Amino acid sequence: MASLEQQDQKVVYGLDIGTRSVVGTVGYMNDGKFNVIAQAVEKHETRAMLDGQIHDIGKVGATIRKVTDRLEQQTDIHLTDVCIAAAGRVLRTVRTTYEYEYPDGHEITDEDIYNLDSGAVEKAYQEFLSQNTLDIKFYLVGYSVMHYYLNGYQIANLEGHNAGKVSVELIATFLPDDCVDGLYKACERADLKVANLTLEPIAAMMVAIPDRFRMLNLALVDVGAGTSDICITDDGTITAYGMLPIAGDDVTEIIAQHCLVDFNTADEIKITTSHAEKAEYTDIMGLTKVITAKEVAKIVKPKVDEMAQRATAEIKKLNGDKPVSAVFVVGGGGCVPGYTKAIAKEMDIPEERVALRGEEVMKDITFLNNDGIERDSLLVTPLGICISYYQEANNFIFVSFNGVQTKIYDNGKLQIVDAAMQAAFPNEDLFPKRGAELRYTVNGKERASRGEPGEAAVIQLNGKPADIHSKIHANDIIEVKPSTAGAPGKATVETIPEFKTKFNVVVNGKNVEASKYATVNGQAQSGYYDIKAGDEVKILDYNTAAQIAELMDIKITEDTVIIVNNERGDANTPVYENFKIDFKDQEDVIMDYYKDFPNADAEAIRQSNQATFDNMDMEKRLTQDRNGQLSFEDLPDDDGTYVKSGASSADASEVKNILAHDLHVVVNNDAITLHGKSDYIFVDIFDAIDFDLSKPNGRAIVTTLNGATPDYMQPIHEGDKIEVYWK
Repeated sequence: MASLEQQDQKVVYGLDIGTRSVVGTVGYMNDGKFNVIAQAVEKHETRAMLDGQIHDIGKVGATIRKVTDRLEQQTDIHLTDVCIAAAGRVLRTVRTTYEYEYPDGHEITDEDIYNLDSGAVEKAYQEFLSQNTLDIKFYLVGYSVMHYYLNGYQIANLEGHNAGKVSVELIATFLPDDCVDGLYKACERADLKVANLTLEPIAAMMVAIPDRFRMLNLALVDVGAGTSDICITDDGTITAYGMLPIAGDDVTEIIAQHCLVDFNTADEIKITTSHAEKAEYTDIMGLTKVITAKEVAKIVKPKVDEMAQRATAEIKKLNGDKPVSAVFVVGGGGCVPGYTKAIAKEMDIPEERVALRGEEVMKDITFLNNDGIERDSLLVTPLGICISYYQEANNFIFVSFNGVQTKIYDNGKLQIVDAAMQAAFPNEDLFPKRGAELRYTVNGKERASRGEPGEAAVIQLNGKPADIHSKIHANDIIEVKPSTAGAPGKATVETIPEFKTKFNVVVNGKNVEASKYATVNGQAQSGYYDIKAGDEVKILDYNTAAQIAELMDIKITEDTVIIVNNERGDANTPVYENFKIDFKDQEDVIMDYYKDFPNADAEAIRQSNQATFDNMDMEKRLTQDRNGQLSFEDLPDDDGTYVKSGASSADASEVKNILAHDLHVVVNNDAITLHGKSDYIFVDIFDAIDFDLSKPNGRAIVTTLNGATPDYMQPIHEGDKIEVYWK
């Protein structure tokens, strides 16, 4: 029995649980190099695993126990904790892009970047769920950021930049629960506790393609017994994963059928002829036979070509439908003669750019014993599993999330937000939610007013306040109250930039700065109008008379007369820049209208006396001046009376109103008699009828003379028909 404990010796135990065999490695990291203390390999006695999936947990557990016992004997260390890898056949990946737009002037913080990544992972998870047709629970086991973008341009680091439209492109990875449980239970049967779980393609990548080479567009193909796992690198990161359910066992089955042997014997023939010229075997008839390596290569060539064709097609698909620069092959299945050449041909790249990776990539690995195990491509993945422990430290743990026991893949960097995602807690309930966005149109173009941010989720970790970035560990108790939504977006007409533009008008003789005219859904609205969802707002380059009046606190009544640029208008008359508008009372308008009219009596007397004067004898109208010249000296006084120079008032009475007579007319269907004038004009009727011009009873006076519109100074005659009324 081993005398030393694993934890005390600080060694790592890695297991590559493959379809055909289990490879165990014990070692430790020192000064950046991994030191291998011991290795052991055990083949499955039966086909307890198919295509990388455990079918018989008990038998696989027994094989793991055999490997563990052998390693304990070699090292004298009691092994209790093990690192394992899940096969790529069960791997599911989603590549997605997530975009977010920040308001102008916002400086991007680390929290903003984390929220951006979280939004992308949540989107990837939802996309995965929509595509997943299996009734199996999957776990998010990690994600890799491929690129960040700022306003459409790729950028290395968003932190510190002024925000705009930012986006992230990443690849998220998911594993099914049944696959993980099978691996864990097989290890438990061997009395081992899983210390770290990684993915086989990632483990192989750690050894076969170091970080310094990942700037290149490369492909890694790990050809095992049951599956071919594919990994693509570019721009310094892993950009895609893939899996094909075709690998070494498919070649073995061809040999078994051709040679009439059981599967294990066929596998021995395949392995032997990969490095020897021939192999001897006994078929099911008991006959001993020999087959050469060339014969084996010939009979398996169609299957090898098919494997290469499918691998190349998958590589191109994962790489954006284009070939990679080079392909590295690891795993026992990739040792089949002709496989690398077939891939080079299908990929249309030189043969030297497709190669098996083995001992040449193990320069940073030291083997401390001589156990007889060949340092070839079969060891790449087992060694990568051990090394991943120091770089990833991944495992599954349990936490309580809102009272529900939740299983999470622990990558050593778990935070509350990761637990929330695995527990299917909505991502939007973690972060402050903005109120509903208000959408409307301005002059036919879409506009939106963002809602106010609400309150963030209230989070407690083990009874103490925490946030989404708080680190979590096994058995932690997490309580999360969902975030709240803020007030919905709002806007008024006066907040629209186009409406804020002012223009000058002259109101009642004063220069005034007025706003433009706005309509909402066809109805005029002021700047104080609260815009509603779906409103159609139009901002016109004028205002209405009514809105000008509202601006000036002028109340428009029935007696208000609106005059725009000296023309009669109404409340809806447009008022453009530099227009003149006056608001007057009806009475003022009427009085202004008649203020320049002559006195009707004086005008009638003047006309009468002028006619009388014109008909007098010339002798009476002419006098001799002192120089003997003739001149008119009889001029009318202000009262309309002609007084001859030197004449008395008695003489003047002879020429005053000598032709005066009555005039009979019909006004508004009533007979009216006018007196005391020799000639009458239209305005004379206002002296004879009850019509008070100083008290308006309408918007305007309507007058007709024998059915036509008269002039107020127009003469009237006996029997004329007249109408006068307010409109």
